[in-house]
Amino acid sequence: MLDSRPSSKTSQYFIMTLSAIVLVGIIMVYSSSYMYAKEKFGTSLHYVLRQLLFLIFSVGICFVIAKSKFRFWYKYSYYLNMVASGFVALTFIPGLGPVVKGANRWIKLGPFSLQPGEFVKYTILLSSLYYFENFSRIDQKQKIKHGLSLLIPLALLVLQPDFGTFSICFGVMAFACFLSSFPRKWFYSLAGAGLVSGGFILVSQPYRVRRLLAFLDPWKNAQGSGFQVIQSWIGFANGGFFGKGPGNSIEKLFYLPEAHNDFIFSVIGEELGFIGVFLIICLFLAMIYFGFKMAMEAQSRISYLIITSLVFAVGLQSLLNMGVVLGLLPTKGLNLPFISYGGSSLMANFFAIGLILSSTKRVNIDTNQGHEMNKPSSEFRDRMRFQGVRKEVHIN
Repeated sequence: MLDSRPSSKTSQYFIMTLSAIVLVGIIMVYSSSYMYAKEKFGTSLHYVLRQLLFLIFSVGICFVIAKSKFRFWYKYSYYLNMVASGFVALTFIPGLGPVVKGANRWIKLGPFSLQPGEFVKYTILLSSLYYFENFSRIDQKQKIKHGLSLLIPLALLVLQPDFGTFSICFGVMAFACFLSSFPRKWFYSLAGAGLVSGGFILVSQPYRVRRLLAFLDPWKNAQGSGFQVIQSWIGFANGGFFGKGPGNSIEKLFYLPEAHNDFIFSVIGEELGFIGVFLIICLFLAMIYFGFKMAMEAQSRISYLIITSLVFAVGLQSLLNMGVVLGLLPTKGLNLPFISYGGSSLMANFFAIGLILSSTKRVNIDTNQGHEMNKPSSEFRDRMRFQGVRKEVHIN
């Protein structure tokens, strides 16, 4: 029968940490955007009010997903991923998908825009988990069909182009493959082929090469491809140890492009200083720690795989964004989860949180079916410890 006991302490800490990150995000979206919003829309509250609206809707999505059965999303992940890929394809339709800065990444929906690529990061992750975990039990036709469904969204992301989201998708697919029961000898071959393909895609477009060169020497083209990262460095330098104080950033005053979006971490560095940056990093590390701890307390192997992979995906994007803003990685279009402005990102990330919370719930134990995914947590952890995680899972 279903265990209705209250949430564990770990999940409570996870939610508390996430809430703190979201609160910081709302404050910093307002702080980093109010001058730009005042100049462009005549009201300094434009972006923060929209972000609050997105947040309410996103929390609603999270609540619904958390109350649902995670096995449903896992079992039908193939179709979910194809639907998300279909929405990505809609961005190429003239009139429906506006071209912004040379990219087809959005679908125009009246006063709002939807970026389907944000959702693909998680649908492709779930679909990858199902595919690689059940690879040895599906027939050849299903292997080809499901494999192509994973490649289609990647190809669409390259065509948009959206190399940042492509990189996240590639990273989470590789992680899902490594974590699953997929044969290791094939994993390393696929990983090598994927890295070569990714490298080729990286250098296939001149603007990507310019970004790579700007990363190596941003001062060589300080007014062009190196402008963003240089302005970001100036913001961190201005902040010093204690920061200039909330609302006192200079870089957000039309110096730093995308101050309320991709480079909001730089505004945090300027206004809150090293201490603020350190605290934000600690919050993300704490959320990742509690997320992985929930995975180890999972009641089934599938819930373990889902929680671990989703937490990894959020952590990976956070790491990449911080690396870009600090000039440690080449510039790419990635926002900081739960902090940067953006409705699509917020909704997609809360969809992932809902799945994580759904996966922490106890599952029905059906002795007639003998599912691996319904074994008690203590037995599962013992099997993890002594026999590894490469166990087969029988799915109806």
